[in-house]
Amino acid sequence: MRAIVPTAVACVLIGGIACGPTPDRAGPADLVSQARQLDLDGQQEAAAALYEQVLDEDPDSYEAHYGLGRALDLAGHYEQARVHFARAVELTPESSRDQTLRMMGIAWTFAGRAEEAAPYFQEVFDRRLAARNFPGASEVANELGRVYLETGDLDRAEQWYRRGHEIAGQEADRPEWQVHLADIRWAHALARIAARRGDADRARQHVGSVGALIEKGGNDDQRVQYAYLRGYVAYHLQDYESAVAHLAEADQDDPFVLLLLAQAHEALGEAQTAQRYYTRVLASNSHAVNNAFARPVARAKVAAP
Repeated sequence: MRAIVPTAVACVLIGGIACGPTPDRAGPADLVSQARQLDLDGQQEAAAALYEQVLDEDPDSYEAHYGLGRALDLAGHYEQARVHFARAVELTPESSRDQTLRMMGIAWTFAGRAEEAAPYFQEVFDRRLAARNFPGASEVANELGRVYLETGDLDRAEQWYRRGHEIAGQEADRPEWQVHLADIRWAHALARIAARRGDADRARQHVGSVGALIEKGGNDDQRVQYAYLRGYVAYHLQDYESAVAHLAEADQDDPFVLLLLAQAHEALGEAQTAQRYYTRVLASNSHAVNNAFARPVARAKVAAP
């Protein structure tokens, strides 16, 4: 059923004769707006149905293909989502091209397919580098490094994180806090990579570097990321009690932090607590790398008997 927008006068039949105007059908822009809100409210299937209505009338609607791809990913329909993101990439206006390409890369990340995700992140990186947008290029290089890290390709992860750090250094006249921030992000990445390699000494050394850089000042907002880092390293070094303690001080709205908390509690044999955290992961309706790693795992865990 297509959504309708009620008019001021309701239509009531008396003796078979309409006594008021019929309601107007919502236009495509209204349907897109409604669908976006449903998606943000966690009602992805309902959002998808409205986007489909828009596409029935306008098969070339960029907004509908983009929104439908997003909703389908969050609903767990990954292959269908990529069909619509691919069409959105074809239709995207130039001003939105970077964002749409990133969303396609993230769509492949939801499926755990780093090799297919990489070309989309690479194109955004190249575009930003060509525009001499060094902070933006650095950001997407780090994002691709994260994709490789969490899909287990540690060497490529390190290569992209290194590139992100080098590109950040090309920005002229950076204030000291920005120099420190780039160094924090690089040491943060190296600590996680070392932990994934099982190199406890090196991981802890890099964790210490992050803490020391934060203490230099200017990046107090990174303290919550420092808590996440300490929890991440502890988890991958199988110190689950420390992982829980540190992650409890990290961002509790971050679905990836919640995922690590769930997995740490599960490793400690605390199944009910783990389930509560897996369920909380599913409350996040972001279409971002963090959720691309967390949501599919949580969905499978919550659905498991």
